[in-house]
Amino acid sequence: MEISLGRKGDYAVRAMLVLARSYGAGRRKSRQIAATMDIPERYLPQIMAPLVHAGLVNATAGRDGGYELARPPRELSLLEVVEVAEGAITGDRCLLQGGPCDWEHICPVHHAWARAHDALAKELRRTNFEQLAKNDRLIEDGEFPLPDHPLHPVPVERNGRREALDA
Repeated sequence: MEISLGRKGDYAVRAMLVLARSYGAGRRKSRQIAATMDIPERYLPQIMAPLVHAGLVNATAGRDGGYELARPPRELSLLEVVEVAEGAITGDRCLLQGGPCDWEHICPVHHAWARAHDALAKELRRTNFEQLAKNDRLIEDGEFPLPDHPLHPVPVERNGRREALDA
C-alpha cells in the first residue's frame, strides 16, 4: 500500500514551499513558482485558486501582482495545504470491504486503522511551512543530515534540478 499525494497536492505543497522560502520578500509571479518547482505554468492558477479561497495565499493581479502567503509560514500546516488540495483526511470508508454480516457497523481492524489515520493527520498538522522551508534550504545547500538507510528504496524519478530559490 502506498500513501502519497496526488498531483494537486504535490503541486500545492511545492508552490507553498516557494512562497514560504520567499516569505517577506514580496510576491512571486506564477511563472517564477512554476519554473522553480517544475509545475506546468498553465496549471498553476488551478492549484493556487483553492489556496487563495481557503485564505492560505493572497493573490494580487496586475504587473506588480503575484502570490504571497496570507500568514507567516510557521502558522501554515502541511495538513491545511494537503486538505485544501486533496480534500479532508477522513476515515469514512472501512478498510475491509465486504466481510461477514456481523461487520455491519465495525470491522476487526477499525480501531487500529483509525489510530493510524489520526497519527498521520497529527503529524501533518504539527509540520509547518517554516520547518519545511528551513529543511528545503538545508537540502539545497547540501547540509541536511541524511539517514543511513535509503529514503526511497524504489527510486523516485526527478525532472532535473530546479531553479535556485533566491530568497
